[in-house]
Amino acid sequence: MTPAAVALVLILALFARQSYAALTTGFYKGKCGSLDVEAIVAQVMSAQFAKDPTIVPALLRMHFHDCFVNGCDASILLDGSTSEKTASPNQSVRGYEVIDAVKAELERRCPGLVSCADIIAMATRDVVVLGKGTRYEVQTGRRDGIVSRASDANANLPGPSVPVSQLANLFANKGLNVSDMAVLLGAHTVGITHCSFIVNRLYNFQNTGRPYPSMDAALANQLRQTCPQVSVADNPVNLDQNASSSNTVDKFFYNQIQLNRGVLHIDQAIAQDSLTRPTVTSLASGAVEFKTRFGQAMVKMGAIQVLSGKKGEIRRTCRARN
Repeated sequence: MTPAAVALVLILALFARQSYAALTTGFYKGKCGSLDVEAIVAQVMSAQFAKDPTIVPALLRMHFHDCFVNGCDASILLDGSTSEKTASPNQSVRGYEVIDAVKAELERRCPGLVSCADIIAMATRDVVVLGKGTRYEVQTGRRDGIVSRASDANANLPGPSVPVSQLANLFANKGLNVSDMAVLLGAHTVGITHCSFIVNRLYNFQNTGRPYPSMDAALANQLRQTCPQVSVADNPVNLDQNASSSNTVDKFFYNQIQLNRGVLHIDQAIAQDSLTRPTVTSLASGAVEFKTRFGQAMVKMGAIQVLSGKKGEIRRTCRARN
């Protein structure tokens, strides 16, 4: 092995062992007698996935929306007339009942032990695996937040047309670099958007009535059939336009955006912008293994502004403060 290769192996090994903030791998080991907390979560998630495989993108989105608003503290789960749930970007977030099911089982078997914030992180990891992604070790030890404001969500959650440079600044403010950003947007390898989010790209390039030239012409024509310019229905559209992998956590999303088949503006933009194009190229070619790198980025994201020690609380129910 060359010196450069040895150095790379050492760097990757150090990254793999890195702990963030006060989080640790196996935080709950031995804290619920002989029961394995992570195995309990995995059992519930396996049953939930069997009923509804679309919980993969649902929980990925929930985890992202939680972490980017005052940290990964499960504040997105709190009910209330002005809570984060009510914010415009969170109107289509779903999966709350899945988290409730995990929490109920953990409270039955290990009462008062596991935070809702950790449940989101573990459950999201488990659905990534169920979606044919690679398992990554989730660091745990988060506590639950007690503040949830729609105004914070509106201020911190980006829209699908945000410029790459602006999104990079937002991610940098959360401790994530440009490569992390491009990798985490790979969550769009699964899931859907709706016509209302892309109609501008299909019909309004510089007020000409034509689609944006950055979109593959054949795809634009196809999507115009799904998304008429004037329509009562807000039809769903797959984010990954590779029909054979649109429900699988894999790298083919990047191959699609390299072919100008990105559905959302930001997805197409990361394939073209000089800030993110090198990462997209590496992931699409397989030079960097997406599934492994995605797990690393998820661990890093999951450590944003976490509460630990005596901060926050361990909620008895995820929808309300104690």
